[in-house]
Amino acid sequence: MPVGDVPGPAPEGFLRAVASLRAARLRPEVVLTEVPGPQRIAPYAVAVTADVVVGGAELATGRFVLLHDPAGQDAWEGTYRAVTFVRAELEPETGVDPLLGQVGWAWLEESLAQAGAHAVAVGGTVTRVLSEGFAALGDRPASVELEVRASWTPVGDDLGPHLRGWGDLLCTVAGLPPLPEGVAALPRRLR
Repeated sequence: MPVGDVPGPAPEGFLRAVASLRAARLRPEVVLTEVPGPQRIAPYAVAVTADVVVGGAELATGRFVLLHDPAGQDAWEGTYRAVTFVRAELEPETGVDPLLGQVGWAWLEESLAQAGAHAVAVGGTVTRVLSEGFAALGDRPASVELEVRASWTPVGDDLGPHLRGWGDLLCTVAGLPPLPEGVAALPRRLR
């Protein structure tokens, strides 16, 4: 997995964290792309975007950023911070579920827990957007997008579980069934 070039003389702990991201294996439907990390938030950062692609169709998209400030930041409660988002279009009838926000957040918590990603200072939002066409756009079907934005402070230098948990969240939001450890997904046919 490409995680990006590490800036100048990086601390050993950050280099180990980046190596653990590079070693993480995500589901084959998750296509990662290296992007520049933000430069003003922390002295060191790496970032990837990801798309969940099945049968040529993009089902979800997201971004995972790892920030590192050797001096730490009080709000982080540590020296690392994972800053993430995932977004996918859902079935329109799902958009009216009053518990959708709670379900989206539970997906995040379960994905991180199942991947063994230990974290503190976890926070974020779940947003749903319902789009309906009117007048000249009245022929467009209603659509619902769900977006989960979250950040947390990883415990330890092994960031592989955090990236895997985030990748699993991306797949859950995309509507893919969970896979047990060591099981490969069979190709799906889209109708």
